[in-house]
Amino acid sequence: MGRGKFKGKPTGHRNFSSPDDIAAGTSTRPRTFKRGEAQDVVEESEEEEVEEEPEKRKGTEGFIEVQNPNLAKVKNVKSKDVDIERKTELSRREREEIEKQKAHERYMRLQEQGKTEQARKDLERLAIIRQQRAAAAKKREEEKAAREQKKAEARK
Repeated sequence: MGRGKFKGKPTGHRNFSSPDDIAAGTSTRPRTFKRGEAQDVVEESEEEEVEEEPEKRKGTEGFIEVQNPNLAKVKNVKSKDVDIERKTELSRREREEIEKQKAHERYMRLQEQGKTEQARKDLERLAIIRQQRAAAAKKREEEKAAREQKKAEARK
């Protein structure tokens, strides 16, 4: 035997089974080769009963019937079976997002009407600024009038 991963060349000599060996079930074929397929190859008229092997289950799955919703296979729904009238349920995040948008719209409407505290403060600040601007404009007009009066007196 040589050293290494393989005991011999992996592409070396291959063993082929004869149709008689396959039919007898003594072939050296892999275990995935089923008796039903062997009958098709040999085409004999013998009928053998092939028992379906139940699924091999791991651990205690064979003893205990478990109803795990995560293991359920996804059902494909056909377009003709879809119920159009049924309302789709929103996820929690989607519901919260919609509620947040509605609350913001409600707040903005109250803000425009001046009914919120922030709106009142803004309106008070705006009134103070308008008074300051009006006083500054009045002062500029008085200064302009005073300059024009000085120019008029200087020309005379």
